[in-house]
Parts: sequence; structure tokens; C-alpha cells
Amino acid sequence: MKMILVRRFRVLILMAFLAACALHLVLDLLPKLERSAARPSGEPGCSCAQPAAEAAAPGWARARGHPGGELAPAASAAGDAGWPNKQTLRALQDFSSDPSSNLTSHSLEKLPPAAEPAEGAPPGQDPSAPRPPDRARRPLPRDPGPRGPVLPPGLSGDGSLLTRLFQHPLYQVPIPPLTEGDVLFNVNSDIRFNPKAATAENPDWPHEGLEDEFLPTGETAVDSYPNWLKFHIGINRYELYSRRNPAVEALLRDLGTQKITSVAMKSGGTQLKLIMTFQNYGQALFKPMKQTREQETPPDFFYFSDYERHNAEIAAFHLDRILDFRRVPPVAGRLVNMTKEIRDVTRDKKLWRTFFISPANNICFYGECSYYCSTEHALCGKPDQIEGSLAAFLPDLSLAKRKTWRNPWRRSYHKRKKAEWEVDPDYCEEVKQTPPYDSSHRILDVMDMTIFDFLMGNMDRHHYETFEKFGNDTFIIHLDNGRGFGKHSHDELSILVPLQQCCRIRRSTYLRLQLLAQEEHRLSLLMAESLREDRVAPVLFQPHLEALDRRLRIVLRAVGVCVEKDGLHSVVEDDLGPEHRAAPGR
Repeated sequence: MKMILVRRFRVLILMAFLAACALHLVLDLLPKLERSAARPSGEPGCSCAQPAAEAAAPGWARARGHPGGELAPAASAAGDAGWPNKQTLRALQDFSSDPSSNLTSHSLEKLPPAAEPAEGAPPGQDPSAPRPPDRARRPLPRDPGPRGPVLPPGLSGDGSLLTRLFQHPLYQVPIPPLTEGDVLFNVNSDIRFNPKAATAENPDWPHEGLEDEFLPTGETAVDSYPNWLKFHIGINRYELYSRRNPAVEALLRDLGTQKITSVAMKSGGTQLKLIMTFQNYGQALFKPMKQTREQETPPDFFYFSDYERHNAEIAAFHLDRILDFRRVPPVAGRLVNMTKEIRDVTRDKKLWRTFFISPANNICFYGECSYYCSTEHALCGKPDQIEGSLAAFLPDLSLAKRKTWRNPWRRSYHKRKKAEWEVDPDYCEEVKQTPPYDSSHRILDVMDMTIFDFLMGNMDRHHYETFEKFGNDTFIIHLDNGRGFGKHSHDELSILVPLQQCCRIRRSTYLRLQLLAQEEHRLSLLMAESLREDRVAPVLFQPHLEALDRRLRIVLRAVGVCVEKDGLHSVVEDDLGPEHRAAPGR
């Protein structure tokens, strides 16, 4: 009798074990089964799990190993033996820099370095084989220079405030003539972007409607490039995009309308961000809405635990353009369907498993991150629509490396400790003796960034980035502005300390600030008009717009104190020609 009970007990244990195994298999297969059920009949499916970070197809070939070398679209579906992965259109573009690119700095948000493509011969070609003649490679047509008043794309002479502002002489100042070393990419403009080459090798890549999407619209092959690529090849030593680049306005429309084909969580970071890939192979960083427009940052929050606001990213792009810095990648707002455009297209199991239905019958998810990724801080739709910002990716690090620099006026990111600049009033003198701040215009770029951050109220500027190809003689990229526009009722004067300590500013920046302080060019009205075109308008709560005017006056007073103390010529660096040196009066 005892033996019979023991055998029955063993059988029960075995059955429980088998039931647990079966349950695990069902949970693992459920996402794939649901996607298969949602896929239209006849559409081929992928039976293999593709890494979430490789949401691309092999439509591009890199003809030179150096980031400044030739970048050419693939002309056919030839084999990609030179690429590390056959199913990669371009390695996952990283919104932040490779931490290993600067051994002296360590970003707060660590990211894995992007894979380097094989250097030397073009993909699919023997390195020992002769290269095609140089006559096949013609540089992309350059910006011919000003031909009268220049308006950003989307604006016309309709009497708007933005139109009048961009017609002002201060917004017509040309950049220096570009040489081959001043552009990020030299492009083979004879080869067309060919999505059929990508879909021929990778039939699982969404290809519905690609033929219509990429029909050439002009006589040159460059016209067939998607807008995200036109934005990339327009980057040069002096600006992320030119004032007259029509691809920027078109890219903003793409960010708000392009079909989303895959979604993955961005690795690292303190708060949830998603990498979204579009049907035209572009990618963008999605920051979901966490606060309403009216909510301010709670007074007991430290700056390093503040929410990242999607509308701050949108507003930062427009503010940067109005200040004529043009150092923020294009950002647009969008309403996203959490079911069809996130859950059903993601291959990230960790993200998929965090979806649930709230007691109010709204679709919610929370993902994985350091802060605010839990059921209590879930992101919920209404019922399945969620608002967010989409920031266009910069070129992949394997094509255009970026260098990460520690901000000299970085905060301590500690609850009790203070940074050196907060206790040493002569701290700037030490900074100006340290490369690259001792022999370049970098200190003036930091002053521009300081003014930009103060106007937004952004205290979270711990690092900044530059393109490695251009060395130290280039601009600072204004990335990651989500912690701006948090408090309209408070002006954080500590953000302005670098300007007060160094007492340096570009003449072009100073004159534009004076112009924006005039009633006919008031900054708040210009921002309101610029933001009105976004799909999630109104982007900013009215008190935030009014705070911009108030903070602008504070900046001008700070510069005035420096001029009284050290003299105009010591404070203001002349970067303009004689025709622009007069005070703005138009």
C-alpha cells in the first residue's frame, strides 16, 4: 500500500512538471501566434526571432570605410558579404553617443556600441577587385548660397511673424563655403534608393506600397532618397540642417504620418523610450506623454528624477530653430495607436509582456527602465491612443561617429554634494585653460547651449556630443531636451552660471536675442506660431510661452552686467561681417 502511494505521488509530481512546461511554451508562443493571426492572408511570415535592435533591411551599401567617405544606395539585390548582418539596412542608429568614443567621459545612460561594418571594398565585392572609376562618383549638389530672403520650408510671404523674422538680415547670414572636409557624407548621387533591392533579399520586411512611396520626383537620383536620408546628407560642419532645406519640413510630416513597422525599447536610460522604425526605413526615438500640459514638476523632485516630457522635445526643436542654432534634430508630435502601432508590431518580448488593460478599460504598458517603469507608473491610452514625440535619428555611429564630452558645468547628480562650479566663482578661468575650450569656439558654443537651456529651464545637461569627423571646430548637438519646460513659475538662475562666470557670447547670438526681445518679434508669439503646425498642438501651456519672454530679459540683463564690467569687445565675440554689426532695428 505504501509503495502504491509513493508511485501515485511521483506520477502527480511528473504531471505537474509537464503542465508547467506546457504553460511556459504557450506563453512564449503567444506573441507569435497573435501576430500571425493579425497578418493579412498571403503575406509571408518570419519564423525566426530577429533581434529587436536590427529593424532594417539591406537596401544600402557603404562604398568607403571612413564616415566621410562615399555613401551610396544599393543599385541591386547583390550579396552583402561585406556587412556584418545581411538583414541590416543600416545598423541601429543610436540617439546617444558610443561611450567608448571618448575615454575620458562616461554618460549617465550607457548604450552598447553599434556594430562596425566591414571596411574597404563595397558590399558583395572582392577587396582585391578593381574599384569603379572615380567619374561614377559625383558629389551631392551643394547649397548655392543666398539668393534673396530665405524662408524655412513651409513658410511663405504671408505676413506671419515667422516669415518676417526669417526675412531679417540676421537670419540671412551665410555659412562659409563648404569643402569636401566640411560635409558629413560625400554621396554618389547617380544611384537611386531602391527598396525593391531590399525586399528581394528580405521578403519579411514590410513592403506594401513601397513602389508608390519611392517613385522618383525629379531628374536627379537624389530626389528618390527618403527624407530622413536627405536630412542626414545635409549635415555639415556648421549646422545640422540649412535654413532652406525642404527635407526638414518633409521629415517632420513623415514623423507624424509614416507607417510604423517595428518597435523596440531603447536600451539603457532612466525612463522608457521606444525606437520606432518606419516603412521608409527611417527611425525615430519615441517619448510617450507622462504629464499633461498644465502640470509642473513637483517642487520636491530633484532635477535628475524629473519626468521626461514629450512636449519639451517638440518645443526644443522649434526654439532652437527660432534662435537660428539649428542644432536639434527634427522632432514632431504624434498620436500613436498602442495596440496596432506598438504591441502588434514589436518583437521585444519584454515590452510585449508589460501590456495590460486597466480597470477603466484603457490599454496600458510600462516597459523596462530605471525610473517610472511599473504598474503604478504605467502609460495608458484613451482607450488605446497615446500622445508622444518622435525625434529623428542622427546617422548611425558606424557611418558618422560622435564624440561624447562631459559638460564642464555638469551638476553633481547627488542629493547633498555640489559641483565645483557651484562653489568656485572663478571656475570659468580654469575651464578656458583646458582643451578644447582654450583654442576654439567651443566655449561660445557652450554659452549658446547655456542660453538655450535657461530659456527652457533644462537642468539636465550632463554631456554633449559633436561629430568626430569635424574635430573640435564644429557645433554642439543639442540632444535630449525632455527635462525642459517643467516649471513655468520658476526661473532656475543656476543654469545661467556659465554665462555669468565666463562673460562671453557671440555677436550673432546677442543680436538675435535683442531682436527676439522686441515687441514685433516677441519670442513667445513666434514660438506659439511655430508650434501651431504640430499634430499635437497646443504643445506648450500658455504660461510656459510667457516664461520665455521673461527669461529672455534675464539673459539680456546678465550680458549687460558683463558688458558693464569687462567692456563690449571683451564680452561679445564678433562672428559677423560689417553689414550685420549694427544693433537690430528692423
